[in-house]
Formats: sequence, C-alpha cells, structure tokens
Amino acid sequence: MDHTPHPYVHGRSDREAERLHYQASKLAELLHQGIHYPRGDLVLEAACGVGAQTVILARNNPEARIVSVDIYPESLVIAKERVVEGGISNVTFCQADVYHLPFGLNTFNHVFVCFLLEHLPHPLLALQQLKEVLQPGGTITVIEGDHGSTLFYPESERAQLVIQSLIDLQRLMGGNSLIGRELFPLVKRAGFSSVRVVPCQVYADESRPEYGEGVKKIFIAMIEGVRKQVLARDLIDEETWEIGISDLYRTAGPGGVFSYTFFKASAEKTE
Repeated sequence: MDHTPHPYVHGRSDREAERLHYQASKLAELLHQGIHYPRGDLVLEAACGVGAQTVILARNNPEARIVSVDIYPESLVIAKERVVEGGISNVTFCQADVYHLPFGLNTFNHVFVCFLLEHLPHPLLALQQLKEVLQPGGTITVIEGDHGSTLFYPESERAQLVIQSLIDLQRLMGGNSLIGRELFPLVKRAGFSSVRVVPCQVYADESRPEYGEGVKKIFIAMIEGVRKQVLARDLIDEETWEIGISDLYRTAGPGGVFSYTFFKASAEKTE
C-alpha cells in the first residue's frame, strides 16, 4: 500500500491540532446539521486527521459504527486519544491512503469527507475510490471551504494579498483551496447521483462577538500558520504580510465585518 503523505499546507504542529479541534467545535452545528446515520450502519470517515470531526460525528451518531482512516500514524495517535478522552466507543481507526483503501467493494453504508479534497492533487480520483467502497444506495457527504469566498470590511488590498498568498502556496503544493465552488461538478463526475450542494456561510460582526473570536482563532490563525512558507517562497513581502494580517484582525473587531462560505455536498451511489 502506498503511504506517501499528502502535503498539508498548514503543518502538523500542536498549535494546528488545537486550531482544528476549536474549528470543529465552533462549526459543528453549521457543518454537521442533517448528518444522521441509522443504527448499525457502517460509516467511513476519510482522512480523519487529529480526530477533530471524528468526535462530533461519533457523538451525533452513537449507534452507527465509524471507521476513521488517515495516512499519518501520528495524527491517528492524537485522534485515538481524543476519542478515548471523550468516552466514545463506536470508532475504530486504520492507517490508509484514500487512493488505495484497504476495504472491499461495497463495504460501507456511508462515507464522510471533511476538509480533505483541497489538499489532494487528484480529488476526482479520491472520490472515485471512495465510491468503490460504498454500497449501492449508500450516501456520501463532502465538506470543503473556499478561500475565495472570503468577504470583509474594512476593505484592504493587503489583506486580500495575504489570503491570496495562501491560495498560491496551496496550489504550488498540489492542492486547491478554492475547491468548495467545484464540489457539484466534482462529485457528479465521480459517478454519484442526486448530488446536492448547500452553501454554509459564517458571518461575523460586532453584534456577534463570539463569531469574531472564531474568525481570529480559526481563519486568521490558519493564515498566520503559513507565514514562514509564503515569505520563503516570495509569494508576498514581509511588510505587506504584516499590514495585511493587521487589517484582517480589524475585520473581526469593532466596526468590522467578516464572511466565509463552506460548501457541503451530499450524494448517493446508485450503481
């Protein structure tokens, strides 16, 4: 089995792991709404990472059986610890590459994918492989962000350049941080039917201070995490970076407005 790691633009530090768990908890209601699996059904969570989404998925579906896979053994260790700490007993873990899944045809009733495709050089192939292990009549849920959906006030050209530097970096690493807008055609091309995509918007202004805090700890923290990489690759100069980051923080403070859209696709396998 090929365990060649997929590049993860945000790195695998303890800080990033905490950011992912914070993001999952704050966005749980928005992203997991309507995801309910029947008792006894077998669910594949593709690329579970540090288990940020695993915990939510398992708690929301305590009578389903969940198999969570990831290519990184160190991430699986953290995910297992989170599950044990949460007293969760309906999850098993397996090291696996989404391009070479160690499961037979038609194994799972459902597949759950969250924040994976943006990091893959071949997202269509990944979806096709996931379809192979899904039973006829089974469902898939795919959730992705789209950094190009970011809207904010006060306007700032430098803040836009900071965001663009991350978009460019991810593209250079073989990923696509604008993939949210492509979910419908991607899932359809992979051979799924009844494809439906729902935009899930996050909106923050000073009347919702808790949302502004989320913008800082999720989105801006994510951007800040690639500082060293984008500067090293000359994707942005240091002065523009510092001013742009400062301007992003203004959008999450008094008088500021921030909006970001996630995209959630659902579909079925009919053949």
